[in-house]
Amino acid sequence: MKKTMTWMCLAALLTAAGCTNQFGSIVPPAVPKSATAHPLAPQALKILKAGLENDNSYIRTPAIEITAETGQKQFLPSVVQSTDHRAVTARFAAAVALGDMQCKSCRPVLQKKLDDENPNVRIAAAYSLVKIGDKKYQEMIRRALNSTDPTVKANAILLLGKLGDQEDLNRIRSIMHNNDEVEKVRFQALESLSRLGDPKVYREKIWPLLISKYHDDRVWGIRCMGALATPEAKTAVQTMLQDDILEVRLTAAEQLGQLGDRSGKDRVREYLEQTPNLDETSMANQMAVSAIGTIGDQALNAYLPKALASKSPIIQLIAAKAVLMQ
Repeated sequence: MKKTMTWMCLAALLTAAGCTNQFGSIVPPAVPKSATAHPLAPQALKILKAGLENDNSYIRTPAIEITAETGQKQFLPSVVQSTDHRAVTARFAAAVALGDMQCKSCRPVLQKKLDDENPNVRIAAAYSLVKIGDKKYQEMIRRALNSTDPTVKANAILLLGKLGDQEDLNRIRSIMHNNDEVEKVRFQALESLSRLGDPKVYREKIWPLLISKYHDDRVWGIRCMGALATPEAKTAVQTMLQDDILEVRLTAAEQLGQLGDRSGKDRVREYLEQTPNLDETSMANQMAVSAIGTIGDQALNAYLPKALASKSPIIQLIAAKAVLMQ
């Protein structure tokens, strides 16, 4: 990959900002701690609520994802409402979120979304129905692997990876090894195989990304190592804290935090001590603020008030997530 992607492009790859055409989060949701214990929780919840009510899908979509990842079930009505948003990205994120939040009472909403005009939303609804117990809909997602639309295929791979059924390993592996597939499909296949714990991907596919001359590849490799989540993978990510590129170092620190490893906190602190302009939606800012949440260090938390007050709604949302994950 030669094209730089921001953190939010990695988290929701089809947005109103024009990122690569794919939906969904590639980072496994961390288990949120009690948000009420954090003194900044009221401000964070206010930002999240505003994001969910924002009509701009570039803001609403990540707000939906953060709502699910941090388990804010009080906002379920807003997520349900977003299943009818005009933007496909918002409908997709909302349909996925209902399953991730185990909203069994949302079954009628999800069944309605099985008839959505967009196939991405339909398989998102199928995913959530599987998550709440209707296993028969998994075949609907598997059939989407045969789609000629690369976005639909990539999303089907994403959702099967999230479901974690080992029976899908061979299906996804064959797609990853098909050189005729477009790049985003093969990259999503690699991430899903990592999530499924494929023992072959570490050496064959992910390690080559970590030593690529392209820093975008190294970022993706770090995230795939994080999804693999083995001791060997964590050690590999630790080596990336010494990378020449700032964004790669910050990605490694953020991902290590997801794995319960705080060894990257000095890289994040060094960056924040340079007093970057947190009003800018740069990848470095996004990764640094996200790392504050995954690392959970009190010294780093001192930078959260400034991030919550950012003029960038994306930085605000990432800061809100950082608060709500602690």
